[in-house]
Amino acid sequence: MPKGSEELTNARREEILAACRKLYETGSFKDITLKEIGQQTSFTRTSIYNYFETKEEIFLALFQREYELFAADLNALCESGETLTTGELASMLAHALERRPLMLKLLSMNLYDMEANSRPERLVEFKVAYGASSRAIERCLQTFVPTLGEEERQTFLYALLPFIYGLYPYTVVTDRQRQAMEEAGISYVYMSTYEMAFRFIKTLLGGLT
Repeated sequence: MPKGSEELTNARREEILAACRKLYETGSFKDITLKEIGQQTSFTRTSIYNYFETKEEIFLALFQREYELFAADLNALCESGETLTTGELASMLAHALERRPLMLKLLSMNLYDMEANSRPERLVEFKVAYGASSRAIERCLQTFVPTLGEEERQTFLYALLPFIYGLYPYTVVTDRQRQAMEEAGISYVYMSTYEMAFRFIKTLLGGLT
């Protein structure tokens, strides 16, 4: 590999991911195209195929990055040397989720599409990051709630992970959705990501300890 090519590859991958992330802030997964992503980069659209074969692979790489950052947050907490009550742990985990709005948005939408249209090796890389984030959550439980046994930790994980999938739609509501709920007679009480996650995690931990 020529000198500098690895740095160039990494820089261009990062530029593609940044372009996709920017478009996703205001656009939808189904409407964003490789052409649009390419127009946001400093190199030709066809060059994207040197790094990603499909739009879904780009989104999957964004998703992978979010899981890696989430796991890093939790591992840093475990290594801080702090002693936390279950309430404080619930707060820390809720804040860690609050810092990852992109992860929560991606979790709530189009995961099957991303996985179905990505190469197996890209899917494996994503699953490695997902697995690392799950282990980081379990590590937090082992560190801060050592009285929990393996079965209780698994119960926590299998309750928390599905909950996280639905967190974004409950905390990010559009004006159109609000209007429809009002007309349908549905009472909606707004809660932030932190508030909803904290209440759930605290309640879950309370039932296990």
